[in-house]
Formats: sequence, structure tokens, C-alpha cells
Amino acid sequence: MKSYNRFSIVLMTWAFIILGTGCKNESTANKQAGENASSKQDQPANNAPKIAIPSFEADSACDFVGIQVAFGPRTPGSPAQKACADWMQKKLVSYCDTVYRQSVNVVGGDGKSLPSINLIGVINPHAAKRVLLLTHWDCRPWADQDTKDKDKPILAADDAGSGVGVLLELARQLKDHKLPDDLGVDILLTDVEDYGRSQWGENSYCLGTQYWSRHPHVANYKAQFGILLDMVGARGAQFPIEGFSAKYAGDVQQQVWKAAADAGYASMFPNVASVDITDDHVPVNEISGIKTVDIINLQPDMEHPFAPHWHTHGDIMNIIDKTTLKAVGQTLLQTLFTTASSK
Repeated sequence: MKSYNRFSIVLMTWAFIILGTGCKNESTANKQAGENASSKQDQPANNAPKIAIPSFEADSACDFVGIQVAFGPRTPGSPAQKACADWMQKKLVSYCDTVYRQSVNVVGGDGKSLPSINLIGVINPHAAKRVLLLTHWDCRPWADQDTKDKDKPILAADDAGSGVGVLLELARQLKDHKLPDDLGVDILLTDVEDYGRSQWGENSYCLGTQYWSRHPHVANYKAQFGILLDMVGARGAQFPIEGFSAKYAGDVQQQVWKAAADAGYASMFPNVASVDITDDHVPVNEISGIKTVDIINLQPDMEHPFAPHWHTHGDIMNIIDKTTLKAVGQTLLQTLFTTASSK
């Protein structure tokens, strides 16, 4: 997953004890960022829209991450894959107007036929103006960046349990705090993103998204823009300007990063250039033609831009931070309600 080009509840509690302690308290720096965010939300910038934006609930998003991890590694063909997909579908049905399930087989870079389950939750299905929000939900079958147990699957709390947690909580918020009828939201949870390997080529990644991009849930589907979430839950996360997002959807990127600043999270969304990441937004841009940006945790080191837990067995619940979940979720709400208020 994410190759890059440097140039171009009881049960839950038990599971958290076994798999990691659950969402950590904020670090001092992140806690301060959250306090600053709260202050800025109380006193929005003069040019910020005067609209009522709901407050994203990080506790709920964290719980959603923990439930996914409790299923175990959600790899293609595993019992955890089906169980987690069924659970996510039920959550989407409870929050969204319409839910689609794409159950197909895709071919991995090793030639294997892999069961893939995409889920799409639709809010305001009759609205012509639409926003696509997506994340992958599968786990990498190999801990290839670890020093031990490299051939065992990872639990993937951050990559990509965090993205699912944020989008499910966002759907819950939008059920309680309705968007105007003329703006629709499509929440796409894609499968088999992380089965690829660099030696198999770039197209071995993002297989579920490639399928959806060619076979969307609605014929001739279009959206005004899209936002991808990837690794959006770890302590100390930074979300700089990813390269392919700037290339394909620079105006959308600036819109989203402004929303982050208006929500009080400019320090976590630095407006600085980073590397190009082969991620789910690439097929959405190239195949679907929907301008889509990637909110992804990238470190300043261009040679090694990913966090230390990336593709390792360290990707467990104890790295998940509520301030990070809050920052990303609140940015999405700010973006959606600002878009709804614009003509």
C-alpha cells in the first residue's frame, strides 16, 4: 500500500485490553492543538462562514476503530473480512439513506483471485451536487516493514481502521445534523487496497477502488470533488500537501486545508509540499475523473515519509489519538457545511 515517488462494548473493552489499550489520551502537543482548535472554533475567522457546524465526536470514532481491530486482521478471504463488512454495512444502514454492497473478486498482483467487498453509504441520494468521501478498510496481509513476523497480517488500527472510524462517525453526525437537501454525500469504504507489492507494480494496489472507479454504485456517477482518508488516527500525525492531490485537484486541496484552518487545525494541516503517494485517490482521479485529494499522515523525511508503525505489527489501538481523529473529522464537517452554504 501507498508506494510513493519522492519526485513526482464490554467486548470492546476486553478487546482493547488484549489488542492495545484503546485510544490514548492526547499528547501534550496534540492536547494543546486541541485546545487551540476549541478556541478558534469559538472565535472563527472573520471570513469563515457563519453556519452551524456540528462537533465531531472523537470518542465515538475511536470506538469504531476499536471494533474493527477486535475482528482481527481484515484480509481478503478471512472470516474477519466478512464479519467486519457485515458490521460496517449495518452501521451505514442505520445512518444513511441508501447503502450499496459490491461483492466481487479481483485479481492480485500474484494472480490470486481475491474476494473484495466495497460498501457505499449514500446521504441525500437525489441531490445533484455530491461529495465523495472514501477510505480503504482492509488490512495488509504482510508486516513487510517490521523486523519480525513479516509474513503475518497486521491489525491495522490506523491503516485503515482510523479512516473508517472517522467516516462512520461523520455519517452518524449527518443523520443528526442534516445537510441541505441539495448536497449529497457518498461514503465509500473500499477493499483490497493493501494487497499490493512494489515488485508487482503500482496497479497491484487499490484493487477495490479500481473496481469501483470502473463500476460505480450508480451509473455515470459524478461528484463535485472527493476526499480520501488514509492513516488519520495516530498521535503526532501531520497532513501536508500530497503530490498527486496537488496535481489533480489543487483547488480542492486548498479548499479542504482552508477548512482545516477555519476549524482550528492549521498546525496539523501544514500547507507545505510533500511526496507523491500512490493511493486510492489516484484511480478516482484517473479513471472516474473526480477531483480527489488525499488526507494522509506524512512525515517531513522525504526518503521515509510514513510513520514508524506503517506496515508493522505496531499498528494497534495504543497509537490511536482522539485529537487526531477530531482534527480530521471536524475538518470534513467544516468542508461539507461550507460547501453546502456556497452557491
